[in-house]
Amino acid sequence: MARTSHAASSPSESTSFAVGLTGGIGSGKTAVADRFAALGAAVVDSDQIARALTAPNGEAIGPIARHFGAHYIGVDGALDRQRMRERVFHDPAAKAQLEAILHPRISELAQAQAAAAASHAPYVIFVVPLLVESGNWRSRVDRLLVVDCSLSTQEARVRARSRLDAPLVRAIIAQQASRAERLDAADDVLVNESPLGALDLRVQRLHRCYCKCAQSRHDRV
Repeated sequence: MARTSHAASSPSESTSFAVGLTGGIGSGKTAVADRFAALGAAVVDSDQIARALTAPNGEAIGPIARHFGAHYIGVDGALDRQRMRERVFHDPAAKAQLEAILHPRISELAQAQAAAAASHAPYVIFVVPLLVESGNWRSRVDRLLVVDCSLSTQEARVRARSRLDAPLVRAIIAQQASRAERLDAADDVLVNESPLGALDLRVQRLHRCYCKCAQSRHDRV
């Protein structure tokens, strides 16, 4: 969805039109990304890449075990996400260390996936939860799409799916960019307060817009 990463192509250096999709926890980023994918966009999800990197035999497991200790790796060989979440939530230095392990690998794999999709998709959507916070991700995309909802809706959705208590959910939300910061950075905003079915027409309109932008980019090359 801060990012410490290898150098990556900026929009001006690539012929692929790129959209960055972000939003706060519980905003509905996955539901929106799924709809763009169904319309033919190539979706590259940084969270999915991170999960693959920290799955059993994932590329990041060895470095994490060496730096944090084997007790952060579960019996199945995957990252113990709950234990690590608790560690980095209270320890900014540990959070930075984990990011230094994961983010360069996420960046490299995300760019590889995008390059592979360039031949068959009209444009690429990078789903990056902390895109606004990252700094360097913003320079890699042509448009920034924010999925927006109220704080009360965020909290209700996260609690419903995770069963976390309200204070912890609020603390997680507080660690992310504020709603105002995301909206200020956005080129496009998709309000997601209604039932998910209401997203379809709005996603379709944005998809048509992005296809036109991508075609214009292609015609100039």
